[in-house]
Amino acid sequence: MPSKTYLRYLISLLVAALALGLLPARAAELIQVSAARIWPSTEYTRITLETSKPVTHSTVMLKDPERLVLDLNNVELSTVLKTLGDKINPNDPYIRQVRVAYFKPGVVRIVVDLKTEIKPQVFTLPPAGDYKNRLVLDIYPTQDPLMAMLDQLEKPQSLETPVPELETPSEPSTVVNISPDIPLPVQPAPSTIAPSINKKPSPRMITIAIDAGHGGEDPGAKGASGSYEKNVTLAIAKKLKAAIDAEPNMRGVLTRDGDYFIPLHGRVVKARNMQADLFVSIHADAALSAQARGSSVFALSETGATSAMARLLAQRENESDLIGGASFGVKDPNLARTLLDLSQTATINDSLKLGKLVLDHMGAINQLHKRHVEQAGFAVLKSPDIPSILVETAFITNPEEERKLNDSAHQDKLVNSILSGIKKYFAANPALAKTRMVEK
Repeated sequence: MPSKTYLRYLISLLVAALALGLLPARAAELIQVSAARIWPSTEYTRITLETSKPVTHSTVMLKDPERLVLDLNNVELSTVLKTLGDKINPNDPYIRQVRVAYFKPGVVRIVVDLKTEIKPQVFTLPPAGDYKNRLVLDIYPTQDPLMAMLDQLEKPQSLETPVPELETPSEPSTVVNISPDIPLPVQPAPSTIAPSINKKPSPRMITIAIDAGHGGEDPGAKGASGSYEKNVTLAIAKKLKAAIDAEPNMRGVLTRDGDYFIPLHGRVVKARNMQADLFVSIHADAALSAQARGSSVFALSETGATSAMARLLAQRENESDLIGGASFGVKDPNLARTLLDLSQTATINDSLKLGKLVLDHMGAINQLHKRHVEQAGFAVLKSPDIPSILVETAFITNPEEERKLNDSAHQDKLVNSILSGIKKYFAANPALAKTRMVEK
């Protein structure tokens, strides 16, 4: 039988091992991972782990081959984590595969094998909406795809068919003897006269930023039959882009083209980087009463909201960053100037003009919830130099309007009404030349 001294020695070793994390904590004390979600896109891929408590973590980047190592402290290696690799899409642009195992007692290691160099962001989020605590890993490419596209658009376009050098037209194949006394006809020289100075220059390309509200972790409002706002807004936004692209001298640019989340300030920065002339954010309203119905249009307010409803709606929409998962620890040097510069009376006045024209056209196809453009402090509308509106297409919580929002033919009507308002706006307010500005 061991002596008391020896038993005390063993106990002291166990206590020291527990304190140093060399032994796993009891199962009841381990943090549980209840859900794992992966949101791949060309812009970035997000891995979200929903946990019972906040997780402390550490990351290391390794090369040859490229991989990211994420260690989770005091976490149980559950089935959710063991099957994380099964959720990886083979077409994911950045992740090749994910491997998960215990690195040491009480520490779960996640190894992300990469297809290219990346810039990772890892952060935690407190409970929000229907979510518990979350640990978020965002995998960004080293080059912003949006900026790469912008650079490509600015390159001079080469002609599909090269212009041949001017040459003397060839004679017929029949040989004709010509006397030296007969002068040869002189071919006229190519015209070097410049185009008429009275000719009007072609109008420049007008860019419309189209923002599909919510996305990814942030589903937005849920309809009576289970529709999610994020899916409805993306479908309408894609149709609006196609309709705008079909117009001469106009192009649409989507802030998101798939089911992933973009922080509110990121949507504003995208629009400014693309030198957008207008910003249109598409949403589908929600209310406690299933009877609430109708379309609405909102603009930014420099002061207070124009109604209690507008204030509550702005508050709800601005919570998207918390629900969708924005990293508030990442400092954007341009963020304060971009979002807090409210000395933009002219821009807001233009937004109100645009909003009224869009609202008037929407009133021809749907009942209006408010017959005038309302204003509130919507974060997504805070571009100081781009007229911006938020369109609540209808109430997704109204069963009849939810059905219409999912109907392709009605979506087309909504798109045509928004586009008609945009075209009428530019007919009265021609687009001016813009100077390129880049914010990263």
